[in-house]
Amino acid sequence: MQINLLEETWEREVPHRQFAYLRREAPVHWHEVPGDTGFWAVTKYDDVKAVSRDPHTWSTEIGTAFIRTQTQEFIDVASLMLLNMDPPKQTRYRRLVSAGFTPRMIAKLAATVQARCERIADRVTEQGGEVEFVTDVAEHIPLQMICEMLGVPERDHHLIFEWSNRMVGFQDPDFRTTPEDGEIAAAEIFGYCDGLVEERRKAPRDDIITALVQAEIDGDRLSRDEIDAFFVVLCVAGNETTRNLISHAMLALIERPDTYRDLAANLDDEALWRSATEEFLRWGSSIHNFRRTATRDTEIRGQSIAAGEKVVTFYMSANHDEDVFADPLTFDIRRTPNEHVTFGGGGPHYCLGAGLARLEIRCMIRELLRRFPSAELAGPVRRMRSDFINGVKHMPVRFR
Repeated sequence: MQINLLEETWEREVPHRQFAYLRREAPVHWHEVPGDTGFWAVTKYDDVKAVSRDPHTWSTEIGTAFIRTQTQEFIDVASLMLLNMDPPKQTRYRRLVSAGFTPRMIAKLAATVQARCERIADRVTEQGGEVEFVTDVAEHIPLQMICEMLGVPERDHHLIFEWSNRMVGFQDPDFRTTPEDGEIAAAEIFGYCDGLVEERRKAPRDDIITALVQAEIDGDRLSRDEIDAFFVVLCVAGNETTRNLISHAMLALIERPDTYRDLAANLDDEALWRSATEEFLRWGSSIHNFRRTATRDTEIRGQSIAAGEKVVTFYMSANHDEDVFADPLTFDIRRTPNEHVTFGGGGPHYCLGAGLARLEIRCMIRELLRRFPSAELAGPVRRMRSDFINGVKHMPVRFR
């Protein structure tokens, strides 16, 4: 079988057939990359979790978390970001923002999330149910909430949306204007963050930027570049990933009218909505993969891996592992247990915003189903061209 796990494949579809073949025949598979070094594709659930939880053997700091080999200039900037750090450095930096994402803090945000989702769903009603789902619905709640937590004024929310699209969509011609556009967007968002930092130094507020400005690591204040890097990661992670999860959740329901009606008929069944949300997450994993680099000669499932070689864990494949999930290609809103790896396989890079994402997805989908007992696609769905983000960039929907 021809195996291609790069960006052109994901633009067409999630390659479930290829992943099933790899899990069965070559769960640790060497994948050549034209014009670059290849990588080991890790596709089994247990292996994805094992790699995720062993940062001493599998580093993200060496070479970054992205599949393709980057320039040293890019690596130097990327090394300031949490997803490209290893413990103990990553652990210290993670503590700076983790207080904003505790279960207690998420519970405090619940009323705000609910009110915002109601307003978004009301606007869909005002539009007669005809929407471009990504831009009219899915983008709003994650963008609004992360911007509010960071202290970005509402008038600038559209800037964060545009910059994050260009940063993660650099492989997609719809988001890229030049080959360097992702780097240009990063420079623009860094400059914007610098302005917020200066404002918070003069007038502190109850937001994450103020916390970063006032934070210390081992007695030292964070540098401007370190704060910029935090800002970028939180903007992209808090915006892009949840937006795509909401889009994938609605698409899964539209493609299964019986399931849509079932969930719409049980709006107050909290247990069902919890299990449905976990299935939304398993089904629409928003990050395709995460690369590590071997720090020493080692092996996975008896396959020798040399120090310095790339190892890429594929979350969507792990979420469809037949040894863990019964009938994995069936979308089942009552699936339990459902220990998916959509937020990472555990370990130091487990998603800080997992609780907030769950809350946003559940509230947004429920408010739409509360108003509309059915929905259908009003045109073709277009996926993002990316080997990192499992993105939906265009999805016209007609709610009824």
